[in-house]
Amino acid sequence: MIRVGIAGLGFMGMVHYLSYEKTRGVKVAAVCEQDKRRLAGDWRGIQGNFGPAGRRMDLSGVAKYEHLDEMLADDSLDLIDITLPPGLHGDIAVAALKAGRHVFCEKPMALTVRDCRRMSEAAKRAKKLLMVGHVLPFFPEYAWAYKTIRSGKYGKVLGGSFRRVISDPAWLPHFWSAEKVGGPMLDLHVHDAHFIRLVFGLPQAVVSQGRMRKGLAEFWHSQFNYGPKGPIVEATSGVVRQQGRSFDHGFEIHLEQATLAFQFAVIGGKPCTLCEPMLLDSKGNVLHPRLGSGDPMDAFRTEIKEVSRCVREESRSDILDASLARDAITICQKQTESLQKGRAIRFKS
Repeated sequence: MIRVGIAGLGFMGMVHYLSYEKTRGVKVAAVCEQDKRRLAGDWRGIQGNFGPAGRRMDLSGVAKYEHLDEMLADDSLDLIDITLPPGLHGDIAVAALKAGRHVFCEKPMALTVRDCRRMSEAAKRAKKLLMVGHVLPFFPEYAWAYKTIRSGKYGKVLGGSFRRVISDPAWLPHFWSAEKVGGPMLDLHVHDAHFIRLVFGLPQAVVSQGRMRKGLAEFWHSQFNYGPKGPIVEATSGVVRQQGRSFDHGFEIHLEQATLAFQFAVIGGKPCTLCEPMLLDSKGNVLHPRLGSGDPMDAFRTEIKEVSRCVREESRSDILDASLARDAITICQKQTESLQKGRAIRFKS
């Protein structure tokens, strides 16, 4: 049995806890939280933009710690799951790795590439796994697209357009803090930056245009340059101040012999599929894959299942690998730099 300690009982801490409950061979054995009500199991004040509402939890049998060093001293734990604000990820991950624990860290990996490298170096020295929770490739629409691309059935991938836009998340504290969360670039768009890196690799350059707020990217459009013979890749992301459409994401991906398309939104508080997942093939057919329930919690359960597999087998994950997560931060930083300087920014070869 893999024994897990969760650091941080906010929305994502709750989501991970509920996902571990549904996963065989793994158990949440400890939690660390400074809010005494949450530590005692009163999660009614926890809220997010999907999933179940917070409720009273029975945490009997779960060790409870107010300070991280106390939890890291618990030698019975195999894995530390970090679901704290991103500005804390670097220091806490390094401490957990030094203590001899595997680490699963919620995205974004960190707020700077420097911290990402520091975390990876600590994992290498400790000979422990460092995984980063980029859940998007586990969502059924994106998992289907990734599997279809990887299969090669419809030829090579020619490019893609990605979209992720939300209304201003007033429920999320410190969202516009560069030191704690990083704004929409690192809290929101990093999902697509990771997926773009996973599918297309690192670009040669990026150019972005858009709006800034409080020194952070607010809303923007980016074009990624993969060279004259490379794929054509673009992304639109950010925040709008009107609350009527709280969430909107999707993609159109071009292959040599097919186009993959999908778009989903929450409008007026109600889920709305603007474009059902579809494959347009070269023969004029429109094919709709069967993708399951559509419950976002299913994606997190699949992600946690992959985490437990990696710990059990002591093997790396193609999707949760820390080097991909670090590259996603690199992409986001280059996009922000392009917005600030008003020109294309090259990636180091």
